Amino acid sequence: MQVVANGIRIEAEEHGSPTGEPLLLIMGLGMQLVAWHEDFVASLVARGFRVIRFDNRDAGLSQGFDELGVPSLVLDALRFTFGLRVRSPYALADMADDSVGVLGALGIAQAHICGASMGGMIAQQIALRHPGRVKSLTLMMTSSGARKLPGPSMKVRGAMLARPDDPGSVDSVVAHYVRLYRLIGSPAFPASDDYLNAQLQRAVRRAYRPRGVARQLVAIAADGDRSNLLDRIAAPTQIVHGNSDPLIPVAAARDLATKIRGAGLDLIDGMGHDLPEPLWSRFVANVAEVAARA
Repeated sequence: MQVVANGIRIEAEEHGSPTGEPLLLIMGLGMQLVAWHEDFVASLVARGFRVIRFDNRDAGLSQGFDELGVPSLVLDALRFTFGLRVRSPYALADMADDSVGVLGALGIAQAHICGASMGGMIAQQIALRHPGRVKSLTLMMTSSGARKLPGPSMKVRGAMLARPDDPGSVDSVVAHYVRLYRLIGSPAFPASDDYLNAQLQRAVRRAYRPRGVARQLVAIAADGDRSNLLDRIAAPTQIVHGNSDPLIPVAAARDLATKIRGAGLDLIDGMGHDLPEPLWSRFVANVAEVAARA
């Protein structure tokens, strides 16, 4: 369904009983709501949650911003490297306001928030900008943005910025994403070729918006370092991260745990930068446990 949130059109879905504990799932860079697998969502519903998943702006079926142009990723990467200001078409704060707008459109005053990767950064902004709307936070494979933290290897950076051989071919785009996911995914929990291809085929056929990915990426860079703000977060918080994450190395999780008061930390051996099916029950347990502290 389409809702109007923060003045723009957002594609959203609800799962579970209207009387369940509201849980907002926020996905990462360029990812769509379908990246939260239906069976994972069903597991959360079984724990009593009313689950809301949605497409961020510039992703999936939500409103795009092509009229704002495509940023120069090379130029913005150089500006970021040298500590210069990065100008973005919109900010992670805007995406946080979109998220809260989704809750408002559904008549939800407060919710538990779970964000993955960029979604975890947006979740931090929600907790900072709208603390009264947040019952608990689950931050998965994400970062404070602190500049001292190690980043991805050059190989991973290159893969993130690479393009499909034929952007007009679904098969070529899917093959491109398969290569990327094999690089950043969980070494101890590799997805089967059939599973990965099926999930990516579904996502690409639903929407493929590389210009939106570029704008979101620049929004991440422009948001910068949230470190000095994180001690203001009062909501119960749980941090979940893989020890084998090559995109956002595990040091980012330890850093977050020192900056958010009372935050729990679950570091998972063999987990990379994805949400592998064998770990779904552990993720659900983390969400439920921190929600119980609210």
